[in-house]
Formats: sequence, C-alpha cells, structure tokens
Amino acid sequence: MKVKVSELVLVLVLSWVPSVSGQHEDIGITGCSDSDGEELYALDGEELWYADFVNKRGVEPQPSFIDHMSYEEGAYEGAVGQQQICKQNLKADLQSYKNPPLQLGKRNPPSSPIIYSRDDVELDQQNTLICHVTGFYPAPVKIQWTKNGQKVTEGTSINVPFPNKDGSFRQTSRLEFTPQLGDVYSCTVNHPALDQSLTRIWADVEVSVQQPSVGPAVFCGLGLTVGLLGVAAGTFFLIKGNECS
Repeated sequence: MKVKVSELVLVLVLSWVPSVSGQHEDIGITGCSDSDGEELYALDGEELWYADFVNKRGVEPQPSFIDHMSYEEGAYEGAVGQQQICKQNLKADLQSYKNPPLQLGKRNPPSSPIIYSRDDVELDQQNTLICHVTGFYPAPVKIQWTKNGQKVTEGTSINVPFPNKDGSFRQTSRLEFTPQLGDVYSCTVNHPALDQSLTRIWADVEVSVQQPSVGPAVFCGLGLTVGLLGVAAGTFFLIKGNECS
C-alpha cells in the first residue's frame, strides 16, 4: 500500500503489480481519490481493460481488427467494490498522516494530441474518434471534445492514466460519433504544466461514399452501338455487291 501525494489530489494506489510470465508483463492498477478512481489491467504495455466509473461500465480499448481478450461478466462490479475499499483506506491514511500538505514536484507537459478514427470512415456509419497524449507528469490530463465548435459530453470516455517506463504518463479519450459531411471535431488537452491548452482538429473529408456503378451500363451501351454499326456496314456492302452483279 502506498500513499502518493500530487499537486491536484491525494491519491491512494492500492496496487501496481507487474507480473512477469515468460516474455510477457502483466500490470494491474487500482487507485482512488476523494472524487475519482481507477482500475486498469494491461499486458506488455497495452491496456486490456479499464473501469469507466463515469459511464458505469468496463471498457476493452483494443482496436476492433484484433482478436482481443475479453473479461468475464462482473469485472466492473468488482472494480466498484475495490473502489469502496480504496476510499476507506484513503480516509484512514488521511487521518493517520493528519492531512499531509500537497507536495510540489516536477511538471512535464503532455505531447501534442494525436486524433484519429478507430475504423475507416464511412458516412452514416457509427465510429469512434480517439485523442491520445503522452509524456506528462503528474497525472491526469483533462480532455474536452467539440463538434462544430460546440462542447460535446455525450458518448465521451477517458481511460485512466497509464504509466510509461520513464515515469511519465499517457492517456486516451474516445468519442463515439456518426460521420457527416461538413462536421468538424476537436479535442482539447489541459494540464498544470501547460501555459495554454493544446487543441487538435479532425475533419476527414475523405470518407467512403457508395456510388451507383455505371460501368456495366456504359459497356452494354457501347456494345450495342458497335453491334448496330456492324449490322449497318454489313447491309451497305451487301447492297453494293448486288448492284455490281
């Protein structure tokens, strides 16, 4: 058990357990503050599952094109139970340490956001936008989404900060959306180490639009025209041949 004091909140980390089996490294993280919490499992630096306590669900963030691992039913409910234990321990630690002051430490700003779609973009087909930042300390960052200049909260989620090997963190936010021509999205990142917010715009105009095929009609039309011309030419030479006889 470890008490970690950051600039923003007092966070209790119950477990940060790397488990090495063969060539793989498993990580499980459980943490909480008086207003937030996190539960995360990862394999070889890739997140497999985390608890989204805002939307009250478990999230498997692997992309759709891989054969991803799934966690059993009840994983989210188990994470909720872990949070209750974590917050009880946090309360006890605060009383034992008599509300220690927040410690000021180093600040590393996040990288410029990377924003991309989970799947190939097609009009009117539901998809997910992903906004990713890394290299910041302390955690977390705040990420906000906009659509055509208006703030968006519905369909958004953010994972828990994930530790990098250099001691910094990375974090990813997602927005479920349905692409429409002309729509412009943005994600904005805030962090104590930034003098101003970082914003990245997404407006993908290269969407896939199904157009009716004109190939068969054109080829059939050309074939019919050439056929008629051939018949006309044959009739002409046949008549001329009879006149010469």
